[in-house]
Amino acid sequence: MTPNELKQALSSGLLSFPITDFDAELKFDPRGYAARLEWLMPYGASVLFAAGGTGEFFSLEPQEYAEVVKTATRTCRGRVPIVGGAGGGTTLAIKYAQAAEAAGAQGVLLLPHYLTEATQDGLVAHVEAVCRSVKIGVVVYNRGACKLGADALLRLAERCPNLIGFKDGLGDVERIVAIRQQLGDRFAYVGGMPTHEVYAHAYQALGVPVYSSAVFNFIPRTAIQFYKAYASGDTATTSRLLQDFFLPYLEIRNRGQGYAVSIVKAGAAIVGHGAGPVRPPLSDLRPQETEELAALIRRLGAQ
Repeated sequence: MTPNELKQALSSGLLSFPITDFDAELKFDPRGYAARLEWLMPYGASVLFAAGGTGEFFSLEPQEYAEVVKTATRTCRGRVPIVGGAGGGTTLAIKYAQAAEAAGAQGVLLLPHYLTEATQDGLVAHVEAVCRSVKIGVVVYNRGACKLGADALLRLAERCPNLIGFKDGLGDVERIVAIRQQLGDRFAYVGGMPTHEVYAHAYQALGVPVYSSAVFNFIPRTAIQFYKAYASGDTATTSRLLQDFFLPYLEIRNRGQGYAVSIVKAGAAIVGHGAGPVRPPLSDLRPQETEELAALIRRLGAQ
């Protein structure tokens, strides 16, 4: 898949990032991960992000990371494109990106660098170095310490032909409007706010028509139902699902730091597709919270 072909795949349909399976000793479980992908693929996500944020990229060792991406590409080959997460400092991000390419991924999602703030010139140098290190398509994720503006992205667009996507997890409306006005259709634009379904209509008005769904990991039928209703303008369905599921779900998710990942793993276990616990420093939901989530899921019906 060429970078431009990946851009087209990212421009329509629901995207998602599978959770990563760990066993009881918190070691990567490739067999469970492959089974998870086999379960999710028929529901119709257009691209899957392996070892992304919800896939606990931040807790994976480099060797594990390569195994996660390789398992995903081998399992999904010819059916769903795989984009591998990459992040950390520039040197390490390059190694992750190259490992994803070597494992057969069709693209790289460049996650925020670690800890420190950076100037726009520094961010441009970082993203450019990663893009130049691979031939596959790269999607940059504005979130955390990575806060690229329109002018910086214009420079990157000119220098990096394989930078084909922009994902936003900041929720900065002014920034998004400036980027869309100046960059036009140069990128595929992806919404990446936690539980983005709540933000979907607002982002659509800003020119960001597609998004990645975390809940696809455990309620794939409902996630696709919501996306199709959203894409077709069926506000009655999206409003009902927001009221009945997503807003109560957010109330649980917002009780703990890091729960954006923990609640997804809890949901997968509830529906019979458990992926093991989260790794520290994340913590699992408390039993009462898990029961509340289970009650919400039951109201949605079989997935």
